[in-house]
Amino acid sequence: MAVRKLILIIITAINLVIISFGIIFTPRWFWLLLIPIPLLIVAIYHSLQTKHAILRNYPLVGAFRYFFESFRPELRQYFWESDTDGRPFNRRQRSIVYQRAKNQRETVAFGMQQDPQAVGNEWVAHSIFPTHIENHDLRVLVGNKACKQPYNMSIFNISAMSYGALSKTAIEALNKGAALQGFAHNTGEGGISDYHINGGDLIWQIGTGYFGCRDENGYFNAELFTEKANRPYVKMIELKISQGAKPGHGGILPAAKNTPEVARIRHVVPGTDVLSPPAHSAFSNPVEMMHFIQKLRELSGYKPVGFKICIGDRQEFLDICKAMQDTQIFPDFIAIDGAEGGTGAAPLEFTDNLGMPLYDALAFATKTLISYGLKKHIKIIASGKIITGFDLLKVLALGADACYSARGMMFALGCIQALKCNEDVCPVGVATQRPHLYKGLDVQDKHVRVAQFHRNTLRATVEIMEACGFKTVDDITADKFYRKVDAITTLSFHEIYFKDTGRYIKKENTFEKEDFLKDD
Repeated sequence: MAVRKLILIIITAINLVIISFGIIFTPRWFWLLLIPIPLLIVAIYHSLQTKHAILRNYPLVGAFRYFFESFRPELRQYFWESDTDGRPFNRRQRSIVYQRAKNQRETVAFGMQQDPQAVGNEWVAHSIFPTHIENHDLRVLVGNKACKQPYNMSIFNISAMSYGALSKTAIEALNKGAALQGFAHNTGEGGISDYHINGGDLIWQIGTGYFGCRDENGYFNAELFTEKANRPYVKMIELKISQGAKPGHGGILPAAKNTPEVARIRHVVPGTDVLSPPAHSAFSNPVEMMHFIQKLRELSGYKPVGFKICIGDRQEFLDICKAMQDTQIFPDFIAIDGAEGGTGAAPLEFTDNLGMPLYDALAFATKTLISYGLKKHIKIIASGKIITGFDLLKVLALGADACYSARGMMFALGCIQALKCNEDVCPVGVATQRPHLYKGLDVQDKHVRVAQFHRNTLRATVEIMEACGFKTVDDITADKFYRKVDAITTLSFHEIYFKDTGRYIKKENTFEKEDFLKDD
């Protein structure tokens, strides 16, 4: 109370002195009131309000405190962060995406910045007999015997990001970039918009809200699904069970982003928060889930159908595999989403404390599918912080056949990691529905950057493969990748993730019976 009174007395006194000088000497003194009068108004206002104790007790100092706190993330990112400190992606990671998207020089000088002896440091063993790979367009054929329209998929694709969460210009640029370079664009659970139809191959994701194929009560509508799934640009169908950012929660589209156009595409009420249910209404157990997948396969004209999951309870994934055996219905692919994934709005606890990290989930899924004899039927797509060629090779070594990238593609569009995706104020127009912001994103420029990021990342991937002596993606194995696990111990990915099995042989989708680490 004493401090508050003292501040008010001092500012009032200053105002009185200036007014007196203006009356006695010259009216020019009144210009000085432009500073103390606003301060007096701010001080009185903050002294009378009751919501913020700091502002009430320290009306001016507290105001400066909240002012500087409002742009603390920007100050930290641009002035105080080192090149390797930022989260979820550091400046070094963001820069390599920008450079590859712009086709600029991407080499670095004066050696590595990371500590090679630090716990968690990873590396891959190179060969003294490098190979040469002619074709940089690495692809995998998705579709088992039940599929009549298999899809020749790039190993590097755009992850699920819905129109609504992303702007119309961002979606259009992503799709045109996918068309230019020939890779796939996952729609996200928000449905197929006009901006998705720009020549790029689509993976149509069906979530718990069944957006784009739902009736007025929010249940699955087979007729709507059939009409859209059989469009020629829809190459695969992905049933979303859960996602890394908020497993078991369902998607979140804030009301500010739910424009009339978005609502029309999703078949929801505009201007409302759109919360996807945490679970599907079309099935309630693994066996019913397999039959629903078969239904989607039939309705889509037997295109590749799979599901996306962030693994939580391991037993549930085992139950799903058992259901595949019992029903003899095999999805064409499974997308494994790591808990570290995420691009939009999610509750803090779900983001930080739920879900299995990608590498653990990927290795577990690979081992489980092989043990059930299912891997030969099913391709695995990995998703979660994959932006460089090394990231891509690591997931391939752990059993993935292809991968998605979400935030990498956002960086290619110009994302600056402002961390405001859930506020509809994205400064670069990527994650917003505000016209004055998304119109700043030039589709003709950004779609080329998306394509160049894809092409240059695959080029870097091939260069690493050549340096390691890998002739094909089937040669990429977990025993060639290493991680520092403590101050004195380095283990291979095989020892960390597959220590209870033999060596994973990709061509046969099996493990060798004998342990290949015979010298240990």
